[in-house]
Order: sequence, then C-alpha cells, then structure tokens
Amino acid sequence: QVQLVESGGGLVQAGDSLRLSCAASGHTASNYVMGWFRQAPGKEREFVLAIGRLGVGVVYADSVRGRFTISRDNANNMVYLQMSSLKPEDTAVYYCAAGQLLSIRKNVYSYWGSGTQVTVSP
Repeated sequence: QVQLVESGGGLVQAGDSLRLSCAASGHTASNYVMGWFRQAPGKEREFVLAIGRLGVGVVYADSVRGRFTISRDNANNMVYLQMSSLKPEDTAVYYCAAGQLLSIRKNVYSYWGSGTQVTVSP
C-alpha cells in the first residue's frame, strides 16, 4: 500500500507558475512509476505527466509539453509537478498516482491521492 498526499495547489493568474508536491508513504516511492493526472469540472480525469522509478523516462501530455515538468526525490519519497505559463484551461483538481508501468492510461495506476485544486484566472 502507498499513501499519496498532494499539496501546493491554489489560485494563480494566467502566465504564473506553481509547483505541486506529492508525498508518498507506506512503501518506498522508488518502487513505483509516479504520475500526475487532472480533472476539470464535468470532464474525465486526464493524464498530465509520468516519470519512471529512477527518474529516467518521462511521458508528457501534448497539452503541457514545454510548460510542465515532473521530478522526483526518491530519498524523501517526493514527486513534484512544476507548472509554468499556466492557462485558464489548466484549471483542475490535480492528482498524484503510483503504478508499475510508465503509461498515460489511468487504469495502470493503483494508488491515488485525494487531489489538490489548481485554479488559473484569466
């Protein structure tokens, strides 16, 4: 079992930057691929970014390529989502997830946090 807790969300303006954090506990985070997903009101949860166990290998959604980056600190069981040039369409609840495969498919991820709200005003 892995417990995931996201933090760092908030209200920002378009063009701003924000960093989300995900703290993992239970099992060692380095045993898992870590991903970020997001869900806007009335929409399905969608893939954002994922990173391999040792930080080698990153998969991006086209909508965030060049603006968002993912990183991990396995020594401290942390995963980060650095977001820049934020747009109103990035407004969503952002979820951290842990799984065994580096994939954009949400059903590959077994463990999920409860999410953190990011709101980008125009």
